[in-house]
Amino acid sequence: MIVPGREVSLDAVADRLAEPWQPIDLAAVNEASVRLVRLEGDFPWHQHLEDELFLCWRGIFRLEMRERTSIQLSAGELFVVPRGTEHRPVADVGPAYAVLVERSETKQYGEGTGV
Repeated sequence: MIVPGREVSLDAVADRLAEPWQPIDLAAVNEASVRLVRLEGDFPWHQHLEDELFLCWRGIFRLEMRERTSIQLSAGELFVVPRGTEHRPVADVGPAYAVLVERSETKQYGEGTGV
C-alpha cells in the first residue's frame, strides 16, 4: 500500500499485474480504498451496498448493468455504478486496467451475485 506523502507510478504497478480480477490496494483515503485491477474477459454479475467508482486507466472495457444501458470506458474516463445496481465489468478487446474507489470493506463479488 502507498504511504501518504509518496508518489507512485500507476503504469509501473499495472505492468506488474499478471493476473486478472485480483485488485491490489494502492491507498486508503479517508474511509475509501483506491485499488488497481487488471480486467480481462468478463466478471460475474454482482451488486454492492455502496457506490463503486471505475476509472479506466489503460485499455477499453464496458460496464454492463441490468436494466440500464452498458457504458464503455476508455483511458481517462470514469463512471460511478450506483449502489444496488447489478453490474459486471467486461474487457473483451484485451486486458484493461481500472482504478477502483470503494469502501475498504467492499467485497469483490458484492453483496449477492446473479446470473
